[in-house]
Amino acid sequence: MSSPRTPVGRMVARLRRNRLAVVALSVMVLIHLAVALAPWLAPSDPETVSLADRLQAPGARRWLGTDEYGRDVLTRLLYGGRVSLAVGLTSMIASMVLGVVVGAIAGYAGGVTDGLLMRLTDGMLSVPLFFIALMALALLGATMLNLVLVIALSSWMTVARVVRAEVLRTRELEYVQAARAIGASGARILARHVVPQSIPSITVAATLGVAYAVLLETSLSFLGLGVQPPAPSWGNMLSGARGYLRTVPGLAVFPGIMIFITVLCYNWFGDGLRDAIDPTLAER
Repeated sequence: MSSPRTPVGRMVARLRRNRLAVVALSVMVLIHLAVALAPWLAPSDPETVSLADRLQAPGARRWLGTDEYGRDVLTRLLYGGRVSLAVGLTSMIASMVLGVVVGAIAGYAGGVTDGLLMRLTDGMLSVPLFFIALMALALLGATMLNLVLVIALSSWMTVARVVRAEVLRTRELEYVQAARAIGASGARILARHVVPQSIPSITVAATLGVAYAVLLETSLSFLGLGVQPPAPSWGNMLSGARGYLRTVPGLAVFPGIMIFITVLCYNWFGDGLRDAIDPTLAER
């Protein structure tokens, strides 16, 4: 464990004092463990149809009941969480890589390069990306790879601006100037001396980015442009429950609760992590 006297130790101590962030992290860990262990925890196969068991109420055998095809709702929640979180985490990693590269190059190069990359970033932020994602998936096809790429390409801009700001702050520091004076290449200076200073800010952006990616994936799946049935995801489970809101509301309530809790906990933890890294923000 990090010593409280080190910067990392002080950050961890501040984070542990934030009860909301600790609770959010604990819930996130439980959710990730549950979906990771779905093959061992789930009582049945998520795609097995049993019309004789359709629309059963929650009970001792089926804890959350069954859907319109007789599939166990708890099983589909666990496996659907694997898909939604996998898409969210993968697209977040891709968007982080793209955002870090764009932001680092813009901040370090400056001049025309900075201007062009930042105008591209501003342009991406100014368009309704959700509708562009809808059109892209409609044209390219609703595959897992396309879903990850579309989400990543619609969420890198914030990271790019954060990294650019950090690079502008650090590129004129003495140790960076010394590395430049001894002939280190720009790529080496960025990789060894500049970008590592942005890791705390990137970590916060990544945490909040997962929440955005999960919400976007579930929205696209709800509209039929994400994960396709019979494979479960929280979004298409919610979509399939639309015809049963009055008769079997649990079909919509359970995936809705999982989406709500997951997104909320990622946002709470991201806010707590940001305050722990920069305690002056918590005082504002």
